[in-house]
Amino acid sequence: MTKALFFYGSLRDLSLLDIVLGRPLPAIEVTPTHLDNFAVFGVKEGPFPMLVAQQGAAADGVLVSGLTDHDIDRLNFYEGGFSYDLIQVTLANGTSAQVYFCPPQTWTKTTPWDFDVWADDWADMSRFAAEEVMGHYGKITASEVAEMFGQIRARAWSKVLAQQPKTSQEVFAGDVEIRQKSRAYTGYFAVDEINVRHAQFDGSMSPVMPRSYFVAGDAALVLPYDPVRDRVLLVEQIRMGPLGRSDPEIWHLEPIAGRIDPGESAEQTARREAVEESGLALNALETVSTGYSSPGDSTGYFHIFVGVTDLPDETAGVGGLASEHENIRSRLISFDKFFDLAETQALANTPVTLLAYWLAHHRSRLRSAV
Repeated sequence: MTKALFFYGSLRDLSLLDIVLGRPLPAIEVTPTHLDNFAVFGVKEGPFPMLVAQQGAAADGVLVSGLTDHDIDRLNFYEGGFSYDLIQVTLANGTSAQVYFCPPQTWTKTTPWDFDVWADDWADMSRFAAEEVMGHYGKITASEVAEMFGQIRARAWSKVLAQQPKTSQEVFAGDVEIRQKSRAYTGYFAVDEINVRHAQFDGSMSPVMPRSYFVAGDAALVLPYDPVRDRVLLVEQIRMGPLGRSDPEIWHLEPIAGRIDPGESAEQTARREAVEESGLALNALETVSTGYSSPGDSTGYFHIFVGVTDLPDETAGVGGLASEHENIRSRLISFDKFFDLAETQALANTPVTLLAYWLAHHRSRLRSAV
């Protein structure tokens, strides 16, 4: 027996629904309708809505008929980690259907939800996130997916950022065929394994090759620079890369950095992280570089800035967010000392070295502007 569900939120996007169901929709009937005495509100915790009982209101949506038990199981997996359960309702057109509903105290209600606004701002990210979520179907539980959904959204947002226009390198644009793809590991980060072949410069196709890559989100990096005092701020903290490499120097000097959260621009992240890590309000932001941190084995993409600001002596200290287990010491370093560290290869962090040479090239301009 097939079932009918009423969707009032993001699953009104039929492309997203295709991903969740794992099959196209032609055999399914979709009918616009609404649910009386309910309203749809956004929630503070994420770009998705909740259904709230409200006398005299009407929740717009679509009735989707012809859903199988397998479809419902996939939908329950997708919705289950967010405390949504199916309840029976009667729609305005008299049809009986089920709808995903959560208790009012589950999420923090905000403003009335607008599907068109959501589609403009969040549909692409939600589709990318759904692909990863549904890749876990039958392998882990919905609650386990919910625990890492922040990371899933961040990885999805990096794919959205990757679609934004950028300057072309004018490089070869040959065909690439992914024959097989699997998620080998998912946790705070993820690792994908693929079998791939690609066009070669002579026009032939390469053999199928097994490859893997580390899946990370985009990050913003910013070096605070005070052109009046002619000094920079670097942060010092423990890093897992040196630990895993058995490097005796596990604490490293770095620029301020952080993951670009869904909905943020790189510039917004740079300013937010400066406040969180060092209590700094940045003035002008200068773009230094954008690019892959290690394109041979990682999706990680860096947006690197210099942030013009004031760096008085009291700026140095220990900070970071306890909720993110950050223990970060801010260090004030004169430009001359900073550049000497780069020249003597004492900086073990490639973005910091890049920033040192960029600042050496642009320092006179920045200082003359104050």
